[in-house]
Amino acid sequence: MKNPLIKRLPRELKSEAGKYIIIFVFMIIVIGFVSGFLVASGSLIKLYNESFEKYNIEDGNFELHTEADDTVIEAIESDGSIRLFKNFYIDRETKEVDSTLRIYKNREEINKICIHNGELPANENEIAIDRMYADNNSLKVGDFLTVGDRKLKITALVALSDYSALYASPSDMIFDAIKFGVAIMTDDGFDAMGEIGFHYNYSWKYNTPPADDIEARKMSEDLLEVISENTIVTEYIPMYSNQAIQFVGDDTGKDRIVFTVFLYIVVAILAFIMAITTNNTIAKEATVIGTLRASGYTRGELIRHYIAMPMLVVVVSAIIGNIIGYTLFEGIAVNIYYTNYSIPVYVTEPSVDAFVKTTVVPAAIMLVINYAILAHKLTLSPLKFIRRDLKKKQRKKALKLNTKIGIMHRFRIRIILQNMPNYVTIVIGIFLANIILLLGMGFPRLLDRNSKLVSENIICDYQYILKTPVETENENAEKYCAGSLCTIEGRLKSETVTIYGIDPDSRYVDIAAENGVYISDAYSQKFKVKKGDTITLKEEYDTKEYSFRIEGIYDNPTTIAVYMDKEFFNETFDKDKDFFNGYLSDEKLDDIDEMYIAAVITEDDMNKMGRQLTHSMGGIFDMFYLFGIIMFMLIIYLLSKIVIEKNAQSISMTKILGYNNAEISGLYVISTSIVVVLSFLLTMPIVNMLMKYVCEVMFSEFSGWIAYDVPETVFVNIIASGIIAYAVIAFAQFWKLKKIPMDMALKNVE
Repeated sequence: MKNPLIKRLPRELKSEAGKYIIIFVFMIIVIGFVSGFLVASGSLIKLYNESFEKYNIEDGNFELHTEADDTVIEAIESDGSIRLFKNFYIDRETKEVDSTLRIYKNREEINKICIHNGELPANENEIAIDRMYADNNSLKVGDFLTVGDRKLKITALVALSDYSALYASPSDMIFDAIKFGVAIMTDDGFDAMGEIGFHYNYSWKYNTPPADDIEARKMSEDLLEVISENTIVTEYIPMYSNQAIQFVGDDTGKDRIVFTVFLYIVVAILAFIMAITTNNTIAKEATVIGTLRASGYTRGELIRHYIAMPMLVVVVSAIIGNIIGYTLFEGIAVNIYYTNYSIPVYVTEPSVDAFVKTTVVPAAIMLVINYAILAHKLTLSPLKFIRRDLKKKQRKKALKLNTKIGIMHRFRIRIILQNMPNYVTIVIGIFLANIILLLGMGFPRLLDRNSKLVSENIICDYQYILKTPVETENENAEKYCAGSLCTIEGRLKSETVTIYGIDPDSRYVDIAAENGVYISDAYSQKFKVKKGDTITLKEEYDTKEYSFRIEGIYDNPTTIAVYMDKEFFNETFDKDKDFFNGYLSDEKLDDIDEMYIAAVITEDDMNKMGRQLTHSMGGIFDMFYLFGIIMFMLIIYLLSKIVIEKNAQSISMTKILGYNNAEISGLYVISTSIVVVLSFLLTMPIVNMLMKYVCEVMFSEFSGWIAYDVPETVFVNIIASGIIAYAVIAFAQFWKLKKIPMDMALKNVE
């Protein structure tokens, strides 16, 4: 015989159609969104991991001042542990778009390429450029691009396996896929580019690969010693520290964790809402439940009945969500990844892991939370249910309120106290919604603020770094010494620090340190050091260490830098007294041959991180804002609806006593409004502190620094958005309250 309680499920679904439809649609969107990203990221990670063998990606690379002769190559390869490959490249400016292009010969042995569209160059006037760089600069196959002084035809869009993230330098805070790109030319085309911007770069491959990063570190340190004994190394990047190769794997793994945790938090909140709603249903149907229990129905049968609808909702929404995730949302996720990463041609890989995380685990969360609350509630005896006495412990008397408080205020306080579980859930929901809203609204403002700080604190318009000292006739140019050291790895990973040797009477940098140093404000904030402390830095490609006493903090919140007197610089690093290798200038220096210029740093270069993050994540920020508002409205609507339904009899009684709808709304709607507004005001400082901590941890993973500084207007806008959204809900509450009939109180007289 079928369980007759099953017949009640369609009626329950019909009576609570609004609630279930809202939760159903919301869960489909959330599960579909997360499923799409998990499938896309899982496929990407598989593609990424396979690329190391498929494209024979290097184990590291180093750069020399000049080409190594056969004797040097033989000495480095002498122990038989590695094989070296020439991987020379040229950096050149482009004309049609404001960018720098790094050009390689076509690599057939190491760091092979993947063709997305078109065909590889066949003659010296053709070029194949990175697919992501092309998309970001609206370039396509068949277009012409002027590189240096040569006009080249684009024949293909490609992905270079050693540039899955477009880092121009290992010291960059983040990749730059807008103003930096990589390209491939024929051997003749490459040779025709000339010597300007030429780099003697060599890649190596271990004959016996290291077992892990620890062994890889040891092997790379041993190799560096061998290379340093035979030639002068200007740059050395083992694969485990090469962000251009490693960033995609690291970042995609973090994405999966963030999306999974986000899904579980949302499902847990919805499970609590469903459980509270079911509790409200139990309170309304207490007499029926008591009768059923007295008639022989077990507690387990009733639990299964009341848990059936929430489980049906989560299972069906998970199935539909996964279908949408594999179609619509996977495409969105892939487009986002293609916007950020230069990856080979994407292929979807079915993911059991994604199915478990988006279907099995959410169903388990819904089951556990609802079962725990229902099992606790249904432990009451049948007699208590028949009497509608649903409290395990009866309070001898109501909480006494001060009679000096007005009757209407006391009434509202009692409404809040009687509905405390609902209001606590509202507070938690608003807290989480505020986090999402702050990500959506605050992060873009944070990046804008950082760009302004760069502009306000830049030393000068042009910082020239020279390969060799060269004089200029520009009287406004100021000589300085430029170098770099690395921090000692500890709480944070080792990072490149720019070292400035400045004239004592410099008009660009005002410091007063003869035998000590000033550090930038960014250095102080990131590494938690202050005036009077001693810092230890080491040579980037050697073991030699230097210790400096901090004499002061220089106001530069965006650059990790150390400033010292130029004479002290030359003494510390064993340079001639009159040595310099750079110019600070507010004007472009046209009388220095490009052959002698190693780099020119401008405001645009300093703004690389903010520009790339805004480009990469601008759409995601908008999605966060929209999702945060929807989540907020959903939680408030469902829980405030429960408050009114739970108090329907009391509302009906107040109508009988002569209160009109506006006055009753002033009691019940205003009570919820007070909780909502207070929740916004009280949780926002906590959200701000939490976000500051999260940002500091996140930015610590990058080279450089972005100070957490969200304008107050962002918080005002978040609160205003929430209040406006709640006004819509409050209006809906008022209409629901108006529909409660006066005879309800008379029908349920006990």
